[in-house]
Amino acid sequence: MTDEQQPELRWAPLPPKPSNRGRIWLIVGIVVAALAIVGVLLFLFLPRGAAPEPVASPSASATPSASPTPTETAEPTEPPVQTEAPPVVDPSVEAFRTQVAPRLQDASTGLDLVESSSGQDAMSIVDQLQFDLQSLADTPAPSSIRTQWDDGLSSYSQQLTDLRSALSAGSSPAAALDGARTALQNLDDLVGR
Repeated sequence: MTDEQQPELRWAPLPPKPSNRGRIWLIVGIVVAALAIVGVLLFLFLPRGAAPEPVASPSASATPSASPTPTETAEPTEPPVQTEAPPVVDPSVEAFRTQVAPRLQDASTGLDLVESSSGQDAMSIVDQLQFDLQSLADTPAPSSIRTQWDDGLSSYSQQLTDLRSALSAGSSPAAALDGARTALQNLDDLVGR
């Protein structure tokens, strides 16, 4: 054999495993707390209205009864609620001009900004102008200029679409910008701004 000394093996008891009771109680406590929170939320937010009561309707019987039976009287119902929108009042051109003048001025300023900007900045300005255009379209025009106003908005919308297309294609937006300014000027002239 070898002259080297072999280590002596001794058996020692294994240390005990740490107790998991604390972790188990912590998990059980968290689950109970979560269930309590869910219960409170359900209690607070679920409707607790009374169940509808059946309404007795008087019916005719084939055989007459010896004693008269009391009939229930129907409770008066509330009048039906009007669901139609009230009629739109036709505004005057002056009142309409007051409503749309700030948006028209913003549109003019926005077109100036598009001219001095480029790329994504210019496209975001055009997006805002299209959003403002929707607000202009949602404002009811006087009946005396409604058709011309709608046509003018349609033309301005098309010019803004052409302007955005030119900007996204990277081509010169000068012609589309001039067309948008002309369409905007027609709207200004229409309301007398």
